[in-house]
Order: sequence, then structure tokens, then C-alpha cells
Amino acid sequence: MPSRPMIARNIPALRRALDGLRARKASVALVPTMGALHDGHVSLVRLAKRRARKVVVSLFVNPTQFAPTEDFGSYPRTWKADLARLTAEGVDLIWNPDVRVMYPDGFASRIITDGPATVGLEDRFRPHFFGGVATVVGKLFTQCRPDMAIFGEKDFQQLRVVSQMAADLDLGVKVIGSKTVRERDGLAMSSRNVYLSAEERRAAPVLFKAMKETAQRLRAGEEVQAPQASAVETITAAGFAVDYFETRHAETLQPVMSIKDGPLRILVAAKIGTTRLIDNIAV
Repeated sequence: MPSRPMIARNIPALRRALDGLRARKASVALVPTMGALHDGHVSLVRLAKRRARKVVVSLFVNPTQFAPTEDFGSYPRTWKADLARLTAEGVDLIWNPDVRVMYPDGFASRIITDGPATVGLEDRFRPHFFGGVATVVGKLFTQCRPDMAIFGEKDFQQLRVVSQMAADLDLGVKVIGSKTVRERDGLAMSSRNVYLSAEERRAAPVLFKAMKETAQRLRAGEEVQAPQASAVETITAAGFAVDYFETRHAETLQPVMSIKDGPLRILVAAKIGTTRLIDNIAV
């Protein structure tokens, strides 16, 4: 039976634990999470274990990436279940700070993002989001000093923002994206899926279906406007309010006209009931 991971909840304890992990110059991978772990998170941990000798998982619900109207207070917190999952996966260290450790009294610095953080996708609907993400991830990188960090592709714009930040600030961390893990009906795994009612859960796979149909039409040579419009109609008919359904360049996230414009990514965000879901696929 795997031994329980070390758990650090303050900076001195984290540094002592990391010094121990690196005693033999072992490579370290970080998997940043907000807890409420599911099989998608487990896939990140398993990729980390394949890529590095030691694995650190952070569990921290970051308040600075939530707007006052969003679900910070109700975001699922499942410490006992998360600890059991990470123990079963053989994780070496859990970094579990509280808000006062991450943002002590007088905290007054933040990372301002541009480039892929300002392309009119998540940033258009959550203008606070990427500043909060970049700041907390920057802190996690400097606290844990990993050789690499693993992020899921489900949050694709976030992955691009974090990759850009790590490169721009010379943080010495290789950011690695991991494929989205899906339920059998195609719904991307997410901690927020627990909010869905039974009826909403039955409707939710329409996001993946609409993206796949759009990708097929784009690969057949259509320009983006008509397939995107059809996808929005399909998703709306299923009960969603669509924030965006966009085909973008997979690296810059800039708008494109057709598959001739380079590697493409389809990205969607839509709300059903009180639950907002995001997803994306490569074309």
C-alpha cells in the first residue's frame, strides 16, 4: 500500500520537504489543482510520475481568480477524498496552504498578463481571471521550484497563458499540457460537473458533439462562420446560454478564417442552469 504523502502547509515546511525530495538531484513535477479531484486530475498526476522522479500536488482554492459573483464560497472542497486519491497514486508531497499563507496581510503584488490572456475568450467574460491565475501560478512555481508543471488542456487558454508567463519571466519551469479526460458520453471532466442537475447532465455532452461536428466541417474546407453559427444554435437549443464558441489559432489564440490559417483549436464556454462549462478540441 502506498505511503501517505508528506503534507506542507507553510513555506518553511514546504522548503524542508522540497530539500528532501531534491537530495539526490531528483527531478520534480508540480501538478497545480484547486482540489475536488477527479479522474482528470489523476491523469495529470500519472503523467507527472512518468516525466519526473518526484511529484508535488498543490491543493489551493485561489480566491483571486474568482469574481464576487462567482462560486468561491461554494467551490467543492473534498480534502479527505483528495488525500486518499493522492495517496493511492503515490504522490510525494502535497502543498496545502491556506489563504493567509498565500496572501498574507499587506500582500500587494500581482502579475499582469497580455498576449493569449487578452484575445476575447475567457478574458471577455472573466476579466479578473488571468491576473489571479498568473499570480498564484507564479507563486506556486517560485515556492515549489519544479522542473516541470502539468496542466490539463481542458482549460486551454489558461494553459497558453501559463506557458507564456513561464517563458517570459524565465521561471525555468517546463509547462506541459495533458489531454482532456472525458466521460463516456464526451463531457469533459470538471470539478464543477457536480453542480449539474440530472437533466442538465444529460444535455451537457452537446458541447463536445457540437465541437466535433464543427471540426469535421472545417476539415472538409468550410470557413469558420457557418459551422460556428450552427454549433451555437445546437448548443442553445439544448438549454445552454453560450458565452462563446470560437475557432482560433492553436498557439496564438487569434481569430482565423479557415483551416488554411494554421493549427486550429475550437473553444466553447456556455452556461446551463447555474453551471458554466468550458471545453475545447483540436481541429
